[in-house]
Amino acid sequence: MTDAAPLSLDLYWSFRSPYSYIAAQRLLELRERYAFTVDVRIVRPLAVRSPHFFEERDPRWIHYVLIDVAREAERLGLPISAPSPDPIVQDLATLKIAADQPRIAYLNRLGVLAAEAGDGLAYIAAASRRIWGGTSAGFNTPWTDDGALDDAARTAGLDADWLNAESDAQSDRIESQIIENEANQDAAGHWGVPLMVFEGEPFFGQDRVDALLWRMEQRGLQAL
Repeated sequence: MTDAAPLSLDLYWSFRSPYSYIAAQRLLELRERYAFTVDVRIVRPLAVRSPHFFEERDPRWIHYVLIDVAREAERLGLPISAPSPDPIVQDLATLKIAADQPRIAYLNRLGVLAAEAGDGLAYIAAASRRIWGGTSAGFNTPWTDDGALDDAARTAGLDADWLNAESDAQSDRIESQIIENEANQDAAGHWGVPLMVFEGEPFFGQDRVDALLWRMEQRGLQAL
């Protein structure tokens, strides 16, 4: 008799979301303890997909998010700092989103390719820790510096030079894959990130990781 295949889930995820950063760290930790796989599905930030999103929110919303993100990171023992620079281009005075978004486009291409060719969860966990951990994690240079994300590539079992070269060479195909990911995310029942989908059931937010684990245990999740 052969062992049953490990349980699997889809993770719809954005480099600009601090909650996505938190969820990636938690899922990586759980994957080291339990037999399951994570299929990473990179999507564009909601601010890029819906440029008026921030302008339409009550001003108290962003204030609360900033408080909550810092609190969640502290509760979970994770480093957290404002990213330098922001993965998207946004006027913080007006909250307007620029039409051209080179930084997030670059990150998205790396993330998609890493998920296809290596360990996607390991990559996004390491890369987002570099972006969102900042000085709190001991990083004193911008994540956009040459070589700053190389360790994330190596963590995913990939050569950093190859990853960068292929993310440029395959940019059109990767952009199409991101659009497909977003369509599948919508079909799964939610638009936000992080969104985990297990056996067709959506779990939205880093605060639903425990509920996801509970459901997977009902379906026979095994400890390693």
